[in-house]
This record gives sequence, structure tokens and C-alpha cells, in this order.
Amino acid sequence: MPTVSVLDLQNSAFDYFRKQAIKSNRVEPSVLNESNEALLTHLNLIENGLLKRAGFLLFHPMPDRLITGAYVKIGFFSSQSDILYHDEVHGTLFEQVEKTMDLLLTKYMSAYISYQGIHRVETYPYPEAALREAVLNAIAHKDYSSGSPIQIKVYREGGLFIWNDGEMPNNWTIETLSVTHGSKPRNPDISNTFFRAGMVESWGRGISKILEECAKAQVPQPFFELTMGGVDVRFSPKIIQGMSEETTQKSTVEMSGKMSGKMSGKIIEMINENAKITIPEIATVLEVTERTVERAINKLKTENKIERIGAKKGGYWQVKN
Repeated sequence: MPTVSVLDLQNSAFDYFRKQAIKSNRVEPSVLNESNEALLTHLNLIENGLLKRAGFLLFHPMPDRLITGAYVKIGFFSSQSDILYHDEVHGTLFEQVEKTMDLLLTKYMSAYISYQGIHRVETYPYPEAALREAVLNAIAHKDYSSGSPIQIKVYREGGLFIWNDGEMPNNWTIETLSVTHGSKPRNPDISNTFFRAGMVESWGRGISKILEECAKAQVPQPFFELTMGGVDVRFSPKIIQGMSEETTQKSTVEMSGKMSGKMSGKIIEMINENAKITIPEIATVLEVTERTVERAINKLKTENKIERIGAKKGGYWQVKN
């Protein structure tokens, strides 16, 4: 990308990568302490002194300004053709992964709430780990010259489809992907960076991991299809014991909206009582996971209902009127 310099890239994206790479232990600590430009060089994202396209996609805050279609579209459908609402996810590829997952889990899906003793259990119709792997695969293997965004469709009557533009390698089929196979990533530099950050376990195991996670969660095995010049992954929802199929297929709007609204209200109440309350403290009171609280807080911030003032440590929350 001759028109883009390292200075144009997003510092928070480098911070995110370094934090994840420390956890994964797949990058030498000495490398992580070097400058952003040196880190890009170690990741093979600079060539002949110029930032490569993969580096631009991974670390630039608005990659779709120069690369058309470098974003994710999500839609919620009441039928095959009637869309009720939709979102577009822009930003660095790291942000696209995290924001897409947050939207799917907080806005586009409902969690069935049950209890094991005093512990609250949230069960989604699609396993989070399988969805995350499918989103990562779509972003890592997308054909970024196509001009088409990744498309995710969630249906009220049940079903979640993820499509990304990109032809398979010659002589490869869906059957090839479903069994142990060598790795031939479309975007090796993106795949390598995701691997170094611990976002994927290893190359060539994406489809196998999706199948394994669905089997573990007792969810119907997803269907893979080559269509419209790309790969389409179709998830069917889990039918949870004790819930009718009709109730399960109501997917998100009525159930998730009510539960999300109640949680948001409780979080705002707790912030009003203690502006310095922490996410772990909120999670303990609500008997949910910290990640669930983080999603609810991100939603409140997006809706401009709360604001974080100051640093993560030592700062405080402010409820906005």
C-alpha cells in the first residue's frame, strides 16, 4: 500500500495484537517490545519498505476506504427476503472479528437461561466457539479483491448463514475441507497474524474445529456449500430440551431484547450507586459471566447511555442523560 504509512495505522490494534500474542506465546517477547514498524517486519507485513495489503487490512482503522468491501454485513430476516434490521462492521480486521461476535451474541441471538443449582447458565442456539471460528475463517480467507463484504444472515425462524467471497484452491472441494488436510490459506499473512495472536489454533483446522464444537454442543452439523463464487456456512439452531421448537426459533428479538434490557437497567442502577464498580463485581451480582457484562456495557456505550471516564484502572463510569 504505497499511499499508507505505519503512522496511519491504529495504535490500539497493535496494543490488541501484543496483548493477545503475550497470551498465545507465539511471538518472542523481545519482538513485542519493539516498534510497530519492527513488529510489522517480523510479521512479514512490510515488503521492500512498503506496507503490504494484509498489514493495511489488519491494522488500519478504515480499510474499506481503499479496499472496497473490506467489512462485514449482518442482517436479521423475518423471511428469506424480508429484512428487519441490519448492521455493518468496519474497522481493523481484529475489530471486525470482535465486533461481529459481540453483535451476534447480544443483538442477533437469544440465550436460553437455565440454572444449575444457584449458577445461571446461558445456552445459545449456536455454539459461540463454532461461530467465532466461522467468522475468523471468513475474514481470513476472503478474496479482498472482489469488492463484496462478508455477509451474515440470521433468520427469525431459525438458521444462521455466513458467506465470504473467495474461490477454493484448484481441485479442492467441501469434502477436502471436512477432513484432515494441508493448509493453503488465501491470505497467508492474515492467517499467520491471527495465528500469532492466538486467534486460531493452527492452519487448516477451521472447518474441523467448527464441526467439533457443534458436536460438543449437540447442535446439528453445519452445512457447507460453494456458491456465488464463495463459501457459505449454514448453521441450524439447537433445540433446547424444555423449550418448544417455536420458542427456540423466535431467535432473538423478543427474548434477547427483554433479557438485554433488564440487564442494561440493572447495570445502570449499579453504576448510579457506585461509579467505580468493576465488571467482575457486576458479573458477581448478576450471576453472569464477565464476558456477558462486557457485551452489555459495550451495547450501553454504543447507545450513548454510559461513558467510561479515565483509565481502565482508576477511572469511573458516568451515566449519560
